Amino acid sequence: MLTSITTCRLNDVDPKAWLADVLARISDLPSSRLHELLPWEWKNLRDANKLAGQQTAAA
Repeated sequence: MLTSITTCRLNDVDPKAWLADVLARISDLPSSRLHELLPWEWKNLRDANKLAGQQTAAA
């Protein structure tokens, strides 16, 4: 657990938000997409979704 928390912090990810999202999504995610739950991938996807939402709101 300490390794996961430290990895999140090193990648500027909130460990609590990451863990809550991972636990909610892991059972429905196919094994071929598990890499998306790694903290650095999770952050990139989350940032991309925020940017897309902002662009949609501005249009």
